[in-house]
Amino acid sequence: METRFTRGKSAILERPLSRPKTEVSVSAFALLFSEVVQYCQSRVYSVSELQARLAELGQRVGGSLLDVLVLREKNGKRETKVLNILLFIKVSVWRALFGKEADKLDGFPAKVTVHWHKGTTLMIKFDEAVIARDKALEGR
Repeated sequence: METRFTRGKSAILERPLSRPKTEVSVSAFALLFSEVVQYCQSRVYSVSELQARLAELGQRVGGSLLDVLVLREKNGKRETKVLNILLFIKVSVWRALFGKEADKLDGFPAKVTVHWHKGTTLMIKFDEAVIARDKALEGR
């Protein structure tokens, strides 16, 4: 297999996982997103099918992103404590998605339960006051 070099840079497959490139062109992302949505639209017959297909793609991409982040940041170690999971989301996941650490972890009144549905799932049921606050903020 022939390796290509461009302007002194090594091939992308030879770069280590520990040094991710965190910046993506907004126009390239917009084009890719548009193409994914158009692709899904051309293969469904209703809005609910489109929503389901996009949700499935989003879940697969998000799962893959989490796998890479856990591998890079935690050396594959899975967190089992809720506070450590939230801190991982606040620091590592937020930085990967938005380029900076989340400002703070807000505590909301909620009930957290653990369920088994195609894997372990944490279900968070927020208090009605939290839902009302979110709806009020959406209306702005």
